[in-house]
Amino acid sequence: METIPNCEACTKPSMEEIRLWSQSFDKLMKNPAGRNVFREFLRTEYSEDNMLFWLACEDLKQEINKNTIEEKARSIYEDYISILSPKEVSLDARVREMINRKRQNPTPHVFEDAQLQIYTLMHRDSYPRFLSSSIYRSLVQGGSRTSSES
Repeated sequence: METIPNCEACTKPSMEEIRLWSQSFDKLMKNPAGRNVFREFLRTEYSEDNMLFWLACEDLKQEINKNTIEEKARSIYEDYISILSPKEVSLDARVREMINRKRQNPTPHVFEDAQLQIYTLMHRDSYPRFLSSSIYRSLVQGGSRTSSES
């Protein structure tokens, strides 16, 4: 997986794990190796920013320091929410409005609605294409692209 800069550290997935990814988007997203492979696929569709946003939100949820929360929230907003960002994710007006209201006093969950919207988008839109992609098919057939030899 050296093809993806800053990919999550993970072990090579077992064939059982790889098969489980086709049964449930949740199983894919809960598995670091699954997220890396799915992110590689999203990159081919020019929608990797959806995964990066989702991961940034997950990271923010773990934060307890108020200053760090504010800094990470500002960074996420500038990177993925701002209409000026080249990595802007697709969110509806209601969610954007909610974020703009909560932005002044952010919590670790300030982007929860936006994160759910992007998760749902990836699930409904990208995930079915991922399952029929050459990236996923090569894993299922044993031609694992997650090995360090590739």
